[in-house]
Amino acid sequence: MNPGGAPPRRAEAGPGERFQFGRNWKAFLTTLDEGRIAQAEASLTTMLQCSDLRGASFLDAGSGSGLFSLAARRLGARVHSFDIDAESVACTRELRERFFPGDSLWTVEDGSVLDGEYLESLGTFDVVYSWGVLHHTGAMWSALDGIRLPVAPGGQLFIALYNDQGALSSFWKKVKTVYCSGLPGRWMVSILFIPVLALRSLVAGTVKHGNPFGQMRNYRKERGMSLYYDWIDWLGGWPFEVARPERVRAFFEKAGFELTKEILTGSWGCNQYVFHRA
Repeated sequence: MNPGGAPPRRAEAGPGERFQFGRNWKAFLTTLDEGRIAQAEASLTTMLQCSDLRGASFLDAGSGSGLFSLAARRLGARVHSFDIDAESVACTRELRERFFPGDSLWTVEDGSVLDGEYLESLGTFDVVYSWGVLHHTGAMWSALDGIRLPVAPGGQLFIALYNDQGALSSFWKKVKTVYCSGLPGRWMVSILFIPVLALRSLVAGTVKHGNPFGQMRNYRKERGMSLYYDWIDWLGGWPFEVARPERVRAFFEKAGFELTKEILTGSWGCNQYVFHRA
């Protein structure tokens, strides 16, 4: 399958060409506590519409901080985690050793979602999870083509992709290239945009929750993540691609998947999808 003239699979962008996601996740781990882990577990069970993952196999494709691998393991799944970023792999291993030392049911290794041979070598899983990862590979549609391979018949695929907002998405693409151009660009973008993102969060908190800090609290409640570190990920996350929901749905429906749950952002940020493989 090669949707819409998608480029052939290739290696993901190398360390010198992409945002250093692992460094950001390493900083995030200093904030990790039981509350965040519990919220990550809750977000998995809510989206996957289950009470736990006992007896299930779980593939975390692009494990990042390792938080959701940990959540899946605590929910009872056999977990396989991989990431192309060495520091992200180290973060995931740190969590495994911290919470499940010597565990034979949690594997962590280097790997690329664009490596079809690697994905096929893993076999199939009851749940394949890739949240906010595939749009950072530099070949998103090839990554989407590949991520369906390890989903077992009857299994679920849970992904999150940046929403396509046309000209606004093009603007953020330029911001990200400046951020990743070097230290001066990183400082300039941070100084200009972190106050903007903070103000946006305060306004949204006041409007939606009647509390200026409501949006920050709600963000943690939804996924157990840190709004600040996700801001950094948003400003610097490069490579950067986006997708319209209707195109994502059509792509997976053509590949034999059925959409069972979705949450659409309605603005910039990630749309979330859960598909079931017939």
